Amino acid sequence: MSYPSEETNWETETEEKGSSPDPGGRPVKRTWFTVKTAPYVLLLPAVLLFLIFTAYPIIASFWLSFQTTEAGERVFVGLNNYVRLFQDPIFYQALGNTLLLLVLQVPIMIFLAVILAVLMNSAFLKMKGFFRVAFFTPAVTSLVAASVIFLLLLNPDYGLINYLLTTVGLEPVGWLNNPFWAKVSLVLVMLWRWTGYNMIILLAGLQNISNDLYEAARIDGAGKVRQFFSITIPQLRPVILFAAIISTIGTLQLFDEPYTLTGGGPVNATTTITMYLYENGFEYFDFEYASAIAYVVVVIIAILSFLQFRLGGERK
Repeated sequence: MSYPSEETNWETETEEKGSSPDPGGRPVKRTWFTVKTAPYVLLLPAVLLFLIFTAYPIIASFWLSFQTTEAGERVFVGLNNYVRLFQDPIFYQALGNTLLLLVLQVPIMIFLAVILAVLMNSAFLKMKGFFRVAFFTPAVTSLVAASVIFLLLLNPDYGLINYLLTTVGLEPVGWLNNPFWAKVSLVLVMLWRWTGYNMIILLAGLQNISNDLYEAARIDGAGKVRQFFSITIPQLRPVILFAAIISTIGTLQLFDEPYTLTGGGPVNATTTITMYLYENGFEYFDFEYASAIAYVVVVIIAILSFLQFRLGGERK
């Protein structure tokens, strides 16, 4: 069997003019789809979809952030939307709420994910597959179903958690009505939903650590605690950094949990910056101002990611 060379043409229709016969007297079939052009042709649909649905919206929304609507037409107003943004007290409140949730939730979640990953990687744990699936399941659970469950659990009047508190003589808590406890509720829901996801990422990193390092440490007399801080944590450092960055980005884009559980209340206590963007864009139809908010969020994410790389990256 002979294989076609790079110059082989794969056309199904012959050219009417300019074709030359082969030794058998038949016309040579020519086409633009050759071995050299095939990769570009096959990539073209993906490139077009990226340009239409990703690149164009990014550029269009950036230009939109410098415009406003007057008499039904968009006009260029320069940095007016950004000036308005930095004079908006609700924006600062939403940004503060988001950063507070970030500071509270991400470190706790990464800490719990590391501990769970170490336990899931332990040789003494039985039924590892069951526990791994159990902890990861919340990440793939429908958010609507999870929200309904947490609304029933945290309801101030007839929720299961308040019922349990009253049975032991404690006062019921306004989980979703009190500004402080509403933030606590969001942190708890986010920990429940995403700790197992980060655990799986860290578990993959743990399984790449050579057992020779632990064996050498045991020979030198290092205990489990010393091994954890001298081997496990340093070897997991790149994976922990990755998990922290994606968790930071996810928290700065937090929308689903506060929208379904608290609606941003009470009195904007749980309104996140992404919720504020949604309200301006899809409730007030102020798309120009919402675009400005979006690009401020992009800058904040870039700055925090850069700082995490600088503080958590490898030092020479």
